[in-house]
Amino acid sequence: MHVKSDFARGVAGALAFAMVAGAGAGVAFAQEGTVDDPRLHTPGKLTVGTGDPVYPPWMLNNDPASGEGFENGLVYALAAEMGFAPEDVVWVGQTFDQAIAPGAKPYDFAIQQISVTEARSEVVTFSQVYYQPAKAVVSLPGSVVENATSFAELREANWGVTIGTTDLDYLENILDVDDAAVYDDQVGVFQALQAGQIDATVVSVPTALYVTAVQVPDAQISALLPADENDLGHGLLFEFGNPLVEWVDEALSAVIERGVVEDLVAEYLIADPDLPVITE
Repeated sequence: MHVKSDFARGVAGALAFAMVAGAGAGVAFAQEGTVDDPRLHTPGKLTVGTGDPVYPPWMLNNDPASGEGFENGLVYALAAEMGFAPEDVVWVGQTFDQAIAPGAKPYDFAIQQISVTEARSEVVTFSQVYYQPAKAVVSLPGSVVENATSFAELREANWGVTIGTTDLDYLENILDVDDAAVYDDQVGVFQALQAGQIDATVVSVPTALYVTAVQVPDAQISALLPADENDLGHGLLFEFGNPLVEWVDEALSAVIERGVVEDLVAEYLIADPDLPVITE
């Protein structure tokens, strides 16, 4: 009898534990897709990675929390769609290389002008594409690219570009430039441009607008270039396999359908429509 009683108590205890665990799992499942989603980096908060510092027109005044700029404006619209109050959005600074590297991420997703590519998708997970920027040639007046009308003429220039970017891929794969000077960051590229060490660089149109207005006001956008078909556009970046992607994508679709992205592009990212376009 004693043995049987112990066995019965053990079975009862196991059943009770299973019921409690099952109830806990049910609560966690019920909270998914809410601000208390246990899959969030910090439940109750939307934690977002971005550059440090940040630059216009992507974010103004080096202040992601201001909501002024294309990227932070999009994040706050997305956060509201997901149910988060503005004060519940937490920003985490990082370098671009840290964003695209494999491994754990200290945030739910990152927004940092990150282009979706097949190679990056092998080590991180992306949302749907929300913006596809054209490329721009940036140079100083009198540069050899100033009056260029073809890719062949552009290849005669000395180019500089930031390492690890789709700008470098563009030079190598689209313009067929294989001897570009490579720098650790955009600041190094623009310093080289001002020092006459390079003739030109290629960047996204929004970046070019900021460079020529603020960073290097003597510089100019010499021409616009067609998009790279291998660069699918900008997406939100998640740790590989992050289960939040589906929820965020649903909210992002709703934001896009409401015209929020179009409005932000019109406010922050429009280039001069009279700029020359070089296509081949």
